[in-house]
Amino acid sequence: MEWLTAPFEVTFVQRALWGGMLVSAICALAGTWVVLRGMAFLGDAMSHGLLPGVALAALFGGNLLVGAVASAAVMTAGVTVLGRTPRLSQDTGIGLLFVGMLSLGVIIVSRSQSFAVDLTGFLFGDVLAVRQQDLLLLAVALFAALTVSVLGHRAFLALAFDSRKAQTLGLRPRLAHAVLLGLLGLAIVASFHIVGTLLVLGLLIAPPAAALPWARRVREVMALAALLGVAATFGGLLLSWHLRTAAGATVAALAVSLFFLSHMASGLRHRRARPAPTAQVN
Repeated sequence: MEWLTAPFEVTFVQRALWGGMLVSAICALAGTWVVLRGMAFLGDAMSHGLLPGVALAALFGGNLLVGAVASAAVMTAGVTVLGRTPRLSQDTGIGLLFVGMLSLGVIIVSRSQSFAVDLTGFLFGDVLAVRQQDLLLLAVALFAALTVSVLGHRAFLALAFDSRKAQTLGLRPRLAHAVLLGLLGLAIVASFHIVGTLLVLGLLIAPPAAALPWARRVREVMALAALLGVAATFGGLLLSWHLRTAAGATVAALAVSLFFLSHMASGLRHRRARPAPTAQVN
């Protein structure tokens, strides 16, 4: 039993656990819509699109979170504007923004000889460095994400399954899409400090995708995804402590592992539930 509880008697691991739990809840709210709408590439592009703002903030001694928010706002506005260009597919616009923002970030990083450590933290996160003020910011971000999810649920639901129906119902799908992009940006900005931009998709996509076979309603998917994210956080921190591996990467890897286990279990359940073929008597 001591093997299970000993790591969480340390203060910084406790803060990491609370931070991971808050991030799991935020990612569950945004990630469910990402999975339902097939927006994984957009999530990846937006996470890497934070680099220019973070790099500028680090270069001039500013707040990294403010830089990340600024880049997320630029990415959200860019995706929204390019998505309305009739002769340009959404994937093409997202890809161009992805490469453009990432290139700009690398150019800014190349101007600094002392940014290597900060870049490592940006890419891979440092969940064990979560501070008390970070937990407060994550709590505020969770409240904002929950508010947006509740107020925009009907519009997001219509947008996910039939955008034309959303237009007919007067739900303003373009505005709903822009707000949804803002929710995605909020989740990524809140999460990158915990698991880094390269691993943020692990918590953003894997838990909701793992929850899909076991839930029938969107709210159930969100709730189960949050629980799976918390389980991945707890298990990842526990394993990283005893195996001495990178905490953020271990959390993300465990979240992806839970996805595969969930779908394997779901496949076995459907196979057992399938009625056996009856023999035909000629």
